[in-house]
Amino acid sequence: MKAMSSEVRMAILRLLAAPRDHFAEQWSADPVEFGVCMTLIASALGIAQPTASRHLEILKQARFISVSKQQKWSYCKRNDAEILEYLEWLRLELSPGSSV
Repeated sequence: MKAMSSEVRMAILRLLAAPRDHFAEQWSADPVEFGVCMTLIASALGIAQPTASRHLEILKQARFISVSKQQKWSYCKRNDAEILEYLEWLRLELSPGSSV
């Protein structure tokens, strides 16, 4: 739940939902296939890279994103399957008749 409790982290997930739309200028790797460079994510949000890294680490721990490294760059890709699994769990937890 911590991963979803921050507007910055929600913004990151929204940006990564359509990486080609938001990060078309990325030249080092295809943003859809490989992911988006952490530096570009920080720039898109107008925040410092260390701040972005902290938010991305929380999303990674929640498995909402995956991070792959190539040379000196780290690329982030949204993990839609994990996000959907979390949302389904939350739906079941909040539905009428769930255990209190």
